[in-house]
Parts: sequence; C-alpha cells; structure tokens
Amino acid sequence: MIKIQEETENIANAVIEGIQRVKGKDILKIDLTTINHSECSYFIICHGTSNTQVSALGHSVEETVEELTGSKVWHSEGYENALWVLLDYGEVIVHLFQKNARDFYNLENLWADAAVIKIEEN
Repeated sequence: MIKIQEETENIANAVIEGIQRVKGKDILKIDLTTINHSECSYFIICHGTSNTQVSALGHSVEETVEELTGSKVWHSEGYENALWVLLDYGEVIVHLFQKNARDFYNLENLWADAAVIKIEEN
C-alpha cells in the first residue's frame, strides 16, 4: 500500500513538473484521498492561453512523467481541439484547459469538500 501511495505521489509531482516546464497557469492539486468512492487520488488542473499551449502542456506532462517515473499515460483525449486535454494515470487525473473552458466547467468547485493545494508557478 505504501509503495502505491509513493508511486502516486511521484506521478503527481512529475505531472506538476511537466506543467511548470511549459508555464501552465493556476495549477491546483485536488486531494481526493479523503473522499469516499472517488475515482482517483488526485486531480491536477491548470490552464494555458491557447490550444497550442494546452497541447504542449499535455505533451510535456506525458514526457516528464515518463522521464521521471517510467509511467506512461493510460488514456488521453482532447488533443484534437486542445480546449480540454485529459490525461489518465490511474490514481492521478490531469485536466489541462484553455481558460474559458476551465471557467465554464469549473471542476475545482465540484470537489468543494476535498483539500485543494495551489501550486506556485515558477
């Protein structure tokens, strides 16, 4: 169990590193570990300023996670229009938005009872 938690933390940290490498905005790590019957342990959410940046954020996350942890994304979607790219690492789900889409879907407020950690931008 501890090894799985450690792996999950390593993936979450690598995701954040990948986002920071491409200057993702307003990075949040939502801790779902205390929520009963949640789909995963963490949501990591950020946004970019264009479809080009959102796509670059996704590729950077995939490359950084593989480089730092050896893990590959289980499933990805949204690269076609890059309004919302979703990357599924099992216990870590990554949501990369354009600002307008992030504001519209407002995922961070759906999990109001979870701990939300704001990550400082580099």
